[in-house]
Amino acid sequence: MGEQLKKRLLIIGAGGHGRSVAEAALLGQDYALTAFLDDAAKPEQHHLWGCPVWGTTAMLADCRGRIDTVIVAIGNNALREALHQQVKAQGLTLAMVVHPAAMVSPTATIGEGSAIMAGAIVGTGAQLGEGVIVNCGAVVDHDCVVESFGHLGVHAGMAGGSVLGRSAWMPVGSALAYGVKVPAGRVLRAGEVVEA
Repeated sequence: MGEQLKKRLLIIGAGGHGRSVAEAALLGQDYALTAFLDDAAKPEQHHLWGCPVWGTTAMLADCRGRIDTVIVAIGNNALREALHQQVKAQGLTLAMVVHPAAMVSPTATIGEGSAIMAGAIVGTGAQLGEGVIVNCGAVVDHDCVVESFGHLGVHAGMAGGSVLGRSAWMPVGSALAYGVKVPAGRVLRAGEVVEA
C-alpha cells in the first residue's frame, strides 16, 4: 500500500508497549506512524525513532486534522481505558493494530483500540472487546472472550471457551483452563493456572 493511502496513526504512550505497538504498525500495511503523545515523556524527548513526540495527552484535541486514527498503547488497564474514553470523547477514530506475525482467525471479532502483538494467536470465534492487549506469544483459543481492556501478557494462554473479564490481567505465562471465567479487574500471578 502506498504511503499516501496509509492512515496517519497517533500513538498515546511512548514507553515499552507504545514502542512495541509502533513497531507492529510500521511492519504492517495499514498505518503511517505520525506521532506520539506521552504524559511521562521527558522534556528533551522530542522524537522517537525519527517520529515526533508532540507532547502530552492535553494536546489530544489539537491533533484533529493532523492524524486519521489513534491507539492508546499503555499496559496499565485503568489508564488505558481512561485515555481510550478521552479519545472517543474527542470524536477521534480508534485504531486496531495487529502485528503481521500474529495469527488472527477470520471469524474472530476484535474491538477498536486493541493491539495484537507478534506471535499472538486469536482463534476461531474468539471475541475481543475494546482496548484489549494480546501480547507476544499469547493465545486466545477458540470461542474465548476477552472483555474490554483485558490484557494478556507474554505467553499467557486461554483455553477454549474461557473468559477474561473487563480490565482483568493475565501476566506472563498465566493460563486459563477450558471454560474458566476470570472476573472483571482480577490480576493473576505470573505463571498462575486457573482451573474450573
